Amino acid sequence: MTYNHPMRILFVIDARSPIAMNWVRHFVERGDEISIASTFACSPDLPIKRLETIPVAFSSLKKSSQRPGSASARTLSLRTVIRQWLGPLTIRRPAERLRKIINEVKPDLVHAMRIPFEGMLAADAYTGAPLIVSIWGNDFTLHAPSTRLMRHYTHWTMQVADGLHADCYRDVRLAREWGLGVRKPILVAPGNGGIRTEVFYPPETLVEEPVILNPRGVRPYVRNDSFFKAIPLVLKKYLNAKFLCTSMAGEAQAIQWVKELGIGQSVELLEPIPNRDMANVYRRAQILVSPSIHDGTPNTLLEGMACGCFPIAGDLESIREWIEPDENGLLFDPTNPQSIAEAIITGIENKNLRVEAAGLNQEIISARAEYKQNMSNAEEFYKKVGR
Repeated sequence: MTYNHPMRILFVIDARSPIAMNWVRHFVERGDEISIASTFACSPDLPIKRLETIPVAFSSLKKSSQRPGSASARTLSLRTVIRQWLGPLTIRRPAERLRKIINEVKPDLVHAMRIPFEGMLAADAYTGAPLIVSIWGNDFTLHAPSTRLMRHYTHWTMQVADGLHADCYRDVRLAREWGLGVRKPILVAPGNGGIRTEVFYPPETLVEEPVILNPRGVRPYVRNDSFFKAIPLVLKKYLNAKFLCTSMAGEAQAIQWVKELGIGQSVELLEPIPNRDMANVYRRAQILVSPSIHDGTPNTLLEGMACGCFPIAGDLESIREWIEPDENGLLFDPTNPQSIAEAIITGIENKNLRVEAAGLNQEIISARAEYKQNMSNAEEFYKKVGR
């Protein structure tokens, strides 16, 4: 089947997420008929056909004004564990409601962005309308193996899905292991569609001051404890180094680390910053640090690379798809403060490496992560899955 423009697309997403909405925006602007079933209450600022809120896995207990990941580190960790154990038990009734919406909307395509719990919900509500499921960074490595029910529903979702969107090839391999048929089509593209290079671009001259940015915020799978413990080790050699930490203002654990380590003069805990405004923050930084132990392709990593930051990140299979050590960035053990500190110091001391990396990273972003090209590929992928 081929579709005449416009398509009818139903997105099953957390519509508070700027990553998900950046993807959706393309199809709204293209003129497609877009409906959204959001697992969290929100009011997206887009002209869509229909918006429904379908709480699942206790999402109705979270305030609609809260951004994803805006709670404290302790709260996020506890919430993650509760949702892993009990979230799958909440799927059946919301799935009945989603099935009714699918039958009313009659979409050409359903796209669920993230396995837990949007993909699980869409798989349980499957009506025969082609279903694409997007994998987000830790769906397979953190959530899928966490409990028996999470294993069951992850496997079921991959069996039901008609197509897969992943942001790294590692997750394509894992998807096959979790039940995705070998003949089912795939698309590998950044989760938010890619980098808008008119927004994320390097400064006129690369930053000379040792300004180090951690853009990952508070997440259970980001080893901010190791990152903060690395800071005094860097300051022993570079007392003028400055560390920027986004979405950590007011975070009790971060404040405690700063106080205990005596690094208050060198650390700035920033408020959450709108995505487009983050470009200016990246352009202030010489080095970007991503101390994660579970990841696909972090959008912040690509944005920072596009803005000329020298990227250093946890040594993960998915990250090696973007960073070749000692060529366009560095990798470290995210559980080891000394390893993080050594990578930061190496980045500070090697200007030639930073300059060469900046050039290589511009080529990488242009070739593999540019938004318009990726979304053009997504359009063709939608047509392929919908046949």
